[in-house]
Amino acid sequence: MGDNGENGPMGVSSMLKEVQDLAEKFKVEEEEPYISPYAQLEKATVLQEARIFHDPTAVRENPRKCCTVIAQLLHLQNTGQYLSSTEATDVFFGVTKLFMSDDASLRRMVYLFIKDVAETCNPDDVIIVTSCLTKDMTCDVDLYRGNALRVLVRIVDAAMLGAIERYVKQAIVDSSGQVSSSALVSASHLFVSSPECAAVVRRWISEATEATSSPNEMVQFHAMQLLYQIKSNDRLGVSRLVTQYSQRNTLRSPLALVLLVRYTLKLLYDEHAEGRISGSYQESTSPVVKAGFQFLEASLRHKSELVVFEAARSLCNLPGAEPQDLNSSISVLQLFLSSPKPTVRFASIRVLAHVANSLPRVVAKCNEDLEALIGDASRNIATVAITTLLKTGSENSIERLLKQISAFLTDIADEYKITIVKSLQKLCLTYPSKHRVLVGFLSNFLREEGGFDFKRSIVSGIIALIRAVPESTESSLLHLCEFIEDCEFTMLSTQILHLLGELGPSTSAPARYIRFIYNRVILENSAVRAAAVTALSKFAASCPSLRNSIMALLKRSLVDEDDETRDRAAIAVATLEDAMAKFPYVAPPDDAEAEEIPPDKPAPEDPASVVLLDGLPMSFDKLERSMKAYMGAPLSMESSDPITISTLPIVEDTPAQMKKAAPGVDDLVDDMEEVNGVSNAAPQEVVDPAAVVYEIPELSHLGRAFRSSLPVPLTESETEYVVQCTKHIFQKNVVLQFSVQNTIENQRLDNVTVVVDDSESETFKASGEIPCSGIKYGEIKNCFTVMERNDEAPLSPSSFSCELRFTVVEVDPATGEEEGAPGFEDEFPLEELEITTSDFIAKVSVPDFRKAWETLGNAGEVLEKFALQFKKLDDAVTAVIDFLGMQPCDGTAAIKPNLGNKPHMLHLSGVYVTGQQQVLARAQIAMQGAGENNTGTGVVLKIAVRSEDEAVSRMVADCIR
Repeated sequence: MGDNGENGPMGVSSMLKEVQDLAEKFKVEEEEPYISPYAQLEKATVLQEARIFHDPTAVRENPRKCCTVIAQLLHLQNTGQYLSSTEATDVFFGVTKLFMSDDASLRRMVYLFIKDVAETCNPDDVIIVTSCLTKDMTCDVDLYRGNALRVLVRIVDAAMLGAIERYVKQAIVDSSGQVSSSALVSASHLFVSSPECAAVVRRWISEATEATSSPNEMVQFHAMQLLYQIKSNDRLGVSRLVTQYSQRNTLRSPLALVLLVRYTLKLLYDEHAEGRISGSYQESTSPVVKAGFQFLEASLRHKSELVVFEAARSLCNLPGAEPQDLNSSISVLQLFLSSPKPTVRFASIRVLAHVANSLPRVVAKCNEDLEALIGDASRNIATVAITTLLKTGSENSIERLLKQISAFLTDIADEYKITIVKSLQKLCLTYPSKHRVLVGFLSNFLREEGGFDFKRSIVSGIIALIRAVPESTESSLLHLCEFIEDCEFTMLSTQILHLLGELGPSTSAPARYIRFIYNRVILENSAVRAAAVTALSKFAASCPSLRNSIMALLKRSLVDEDDETRDRAAIAVATLEDAMAKFPYVAPPDDAEAEEIPPDKPAPEDPASVVLLDGLPMSFDKLERSMKAYMGAPLSMESSDPITISTLPIVEDTPAQMKKAAPGVDDLVDDMEEVNGVSNAAPQEVVDPAAVVYEIPELSHLGRAFRSSLPVPLTESETEYVVQCTKHIFQKNVVLQFSVQNTIENQRLDNVTVVVDDSESETFKASGEIPCSGIKYGEIKNCFTVMERNDEAPLSPSSFSCELRFTVVEVDPATGEEEGAPGFEDEFPLEELEITTSDFIAKVSVPDFRKAWETLGNAGEVLEKFALQFKKLDDAVTAVIDFLGMQPCDGTAAIKPNLGNKPHMLHLSGVYVTGQQQVLARAQIAMQGAGENNTGTGVVLKIAVRSEDEAVSRMVADCIR
């Protein structure tokens, strides 16, 4: 017993050791990278092995070896080790000899090789396999017939297609599903290969129609695809196709029905785009719309999940759909949320999230099911569920949602957290009264573990909320101050310090932020210290009562080891000492009443306010562009006048800057990231449109252009001659640049001019033309017409009839040489060109609209009231901006969500051409009979325009029409 007791443990340990040894022996190293069996291939070795193709005995006895060599050749071809022309020809001829083998696998590899190299080999060499492929296409083996047909259509042209057309048409209606599908797919490839082949394929429409009755589901799918491809440019044909198959109910293939659902949606899109749908789809009187909508609703009851989901998705994507149109589809998607398949749940919740962007109340009935998905095993599903709930939840459910999200956020990756942060920001914009709860929730996660992108998204989100919801400023700034106390990211610290310097002095208690800022001077790196010194300087410049205290702090930075920090402190100290000497601060008595205490603001001529607070009148980007425009103008560099800000050319905001000035709710976080240099988009160089005018010596006397408009099309893009007009505005002239494109292959255009009829205009007269010559096929060249402006006549919108005149010279399309008779004169009518008052106003934003508005004063103010016929507030805001031709400021081009019956305030700025006068406008736009989604029966516009000249203000106000 004793021996057994001693040996027992020894036996167990020996067994464990043996098991461990076996595990080590068969252990698979997971970290070892996968090595392709073709990684060490050499082209010379493979070409040597390819000689087996010329040995009939080896081909018959060892087809597997031939398959391996073809696979190696294809690997070389697809990895960039291309064969030379001689090598490709030799290998190709060798592969053609493999048709003697009856091995099915080898034959399929031969088909694959021919199809892969058909585009790189000599076409004359490829043609030699046509007879072999045609033979296989007519044999009894379905595998050979289908594959041979697929390869054959890749190597034939329109001339050869006629010879095999009969075989292809027979294959389309073949009883074998494999052969029929191959023929239909081949026909689709032929249709897009060339116009000549497409004309042949169009003759196969009866065979394709017959194939839709095939019992094979894949054949039906491919046949429906080909039919739509053939009729895609025929709107009536597509309408008949959709109506025919949606009513006949002959399609049994779920994939074919999915295609039909998508074609129906496309048809309804086109009907809506052409204005044939107004109001609900259910109540539409159009037979096409009614039939299409009924088919989509009927598809919701199909037995296939694929068809049901596609129908529900299509109904939710209908343009301009009313809530009652979506009830059935939302109910189906709600059922899919409880599906055991993760893919079905994810697809359904994505569609619901899309609908919630525009119609959150419709999706709100799914909230219970969405809340159940917060704990889903798939993090993607859970994240989309949360973001959707944040769109559809009510104001009373916010606290409960945040509790659920709080536990969820700790367990997911940063990329999902960022998505939820953006949704929380939108929720705060929807319910501004809840900003304290939401900002507090976001700030809690600033103190949690997380990467830079996650923390940056929270900081940028809070900053964007401060801009959009001013009530959240003080509480948000305090949260950000607490964050920078322990922030490891320099960029975020400097960003927050900059924000504190900008907004902190205007809060009710600016002194509370000084401690947080000065701590950064003591504890942080040089970049953060420099930003902190600048922030302290702004506090001192804005609040005279704090100057003595802040001066003591700034003087400690005069001995900082960093040059940048030391220089900033030196400038601030010198400027503040000068300001304190000129405007000493007198503290109010302790017993003074609140209304007797003067505001803590600097004097109008305070040097600290001018130096430390007032920025440049334009950004550095605009300054660079303005300098380039100045140097590009004729004779500007020869002038003896000094270069000052006021003498530089006016440069308009770029499209990217215009978009940033009018952000939507979804763009607020992204815009804040771009402001702080986080955008990944590379900056594009802005080219001066007037540079083409400066290159013409005859126009040098006009001087520098004030602004240039966007190109205006004067013809359709499909016409023989495509013409666009760019209006270049000068002080006393308008230069019309006509860009003319010749789209006729056998013509060259000489002596091209555009004649502008100015007989009905009192303001503009045509004073000269500069023609262009030699416009070949596909080329674009410019001709110019100079319009002289009458300063005495009032500036008002003017329309001009235009006609393109030119000399046509017949040329050889191949060589471009003239042929036939000498050229003849011809003319081509163009659409009318309009020169409006807004063309003379440059779109230039101002850094501080309120300050600029007060500076201009009301001496030159004009007030007007208009009634506009718009049904949507968005359309009215866009139209007012277009009418005035000015730049929206302060993000007022975007309408705040849940505006309700309140009017929308629009701030606009610009510069008028005469004297480069600044023009500002404030427009109050209100809906009459306001309903949901900012719609109503009409719009009332109240507008105030200010400038130095009342006549200019009147002219701008009269732009509303």
